[in-house]
Amino acid sequence: MRILITGGAGFLGSHLCDRFLAEGHEVIVLDNLITGRLENISHHFGHPRFQFIKHDVTNYIHVPGPVDAVLHFASPASPKDFTAIPIPILKVNSLGTHNALGLALAKKARFLLASTSEVYGDPQVHPQPESYWGHVNPIGERGVYDESKRFAEALTMAYHRIHKLDTRIVRIFNTYGPRMRLDDGRVIPNYIGQALRGQPLTVYGDGSQTRSFCYVSDEIEGFCRLLFSDEVYPVNIGSTDEITVLELAEMVNRITGNKAGIVFKPLPQDDPKVRRPDITRARTILGWEPKVSLEEGLERTIAWFREQLS
Repeated sequence: MRILITGGAGFLGSHLCDRFLAEGHEVIVLDNLITGRLENISHHFGHPRFQFIKHDVTNYIHVPGPVDAVLHFASPASPKDFTAIPIPILKVNSLGTHNALGLALAKKARFLLASTSEVYGDPQVHPQPESYWGHVNPIGERGVYDESKRFAEALTMAYHRIHKLDTRIVRIFNTYGPRMRLDDGRVIPNYIGQALRGQPLTVYGDGSQTRSFCYVSDEIEGFCRLLFSDEVYPVNIGSTDEITVLELAEMVNRITGNKAGIVFKPLPQDDPKVRRPDITRARTILGWEPKVSLEEGLERTIAWFREQLS
């Protein structure tokens, strides 16, 4: 297949490149590098089945030749980005999604939208099934990401219903692993960066808020199973192993040997108190569930970050 990945120089996009090239596919990456990094894909430069095009997908997308699948993964996704670059986030998930869908329609390609657990907002239902409509503050700082992803899902379904486009929607829950930005602003790279520098780990609120973290290799497997399935409606992909943020901080300190401890700061606006997917549909439809434990995944991720900082 000839597969186009928007945001392919980002954390998840670059791992998809690895997977598809290893399976013998041709890969085209579109990325404006606003948060993506060339280092994530530079090991593929010169590969006969790999092409990188620096392009902002909020502008019209033209790609010569056939395309069999379009995976729309372009979007900053860190809470830090929500306040630093809110307008580009809104544009890439609205205009960018429209352009990516237009390309898929023109090429008669299958389309996969990278949506997010953020469509559930600060959920009042726990764990979150795909049937839950969410609890989102549209004018809060997180709203630029939450609402633009909700719009992207609506637009994708409209293209499916009106244009009969072959579409898929994955709702991605907290994912971690090598190639995350150390300054990402998300909790795992934050904690690892602080721990490796010998600093106290910052816990917001009392640390009782919960998250569930899926290692990147498991997440990529879920994406691929969904892409090659016949499922049109959204599917949650994420870990069901729930942990408090305070427990996570203590685990990172233990694995890294950091003795600096923990400091507490006020909870940010609209920070979800709980976040865990109901993956019944992924198990039933895709035969998928995560394999890598949090302890093992953190050890791999910490080893990668140590290497980057050495």
